[in-house]
Amino acid sequence: MPDPLGGFAYVWPYWAAAIFGYLLGSIPFGLILTRLAGLGDIRAIGSGNIGATNVLRTGNKGLAAATLLLDGAKGAVAVLLAGRYGPDMAVLAGGGAVIGHIAPVWLGFKGGKGVATALGVLAALSWPVGALVALTWIGTAFLTRISSLSALIAIAASPVYAWLLADPQRAQLALFIAALVWLRHHENIRRLLKGEEPRIGKRKPPPSAAA
Repeated sequence: MPDPLGGFAYVWPYWAAAIFGYLLGSIPFGLILTRLAGLGDIRAIGSGNIGATNVLRTGNKGLAAATLLLDGAKGAVAVLLAGRYGPDMAVLAGGGAVIGHIAPVWLGFKGGKGVATALGVLAALSWPVGALVALTWIGTAFLTRISSLSALIAIAASPVYAWLLADPQRAQLALFIAALVWLRHHENIRRLLKGEEPRIGKRKPPPSAAA
């Protein structure tokens, strides 16, 4: 990886890859799809999050599945396109995509939790790693019925999977992504510790009414 403060002629492609990933990751599919479906602003529903878990709280499983797939796809596309110019570009675009989903400029830097996009990034960088993260997520969700706990466990395992099955660079990216996702889940972690985190499929009151 180059010095980000090095000569501009040398580093600009790397900055371009990160910015490209960020812009692609910042597309708020959950918000777009719920509006197109006539369900209003997803930010005024449930937790106020733009991700698939909150879209599921509208009662529309198909829309939630579409949000999950598209959020994952934008991470994968960012990696695959940037990866045509080298592995460093792929890693930077992948990290940018997750940041874009979590902090999209179009929504005042208030986005989703980044899990689906992270999964897309990891799968595009190394499909065995992505598959293991997905299986960990699904298995934990099946056992606990708590989406946030499943996501936190799966994403925490991703650096280990990447270290064992990919390479140190991908493991470092997975660790960076895991840190972002855990930070973004700080409210969920607080509710988990209090035993107040809702289970999958359970609706939450609007953000204005939530504690």
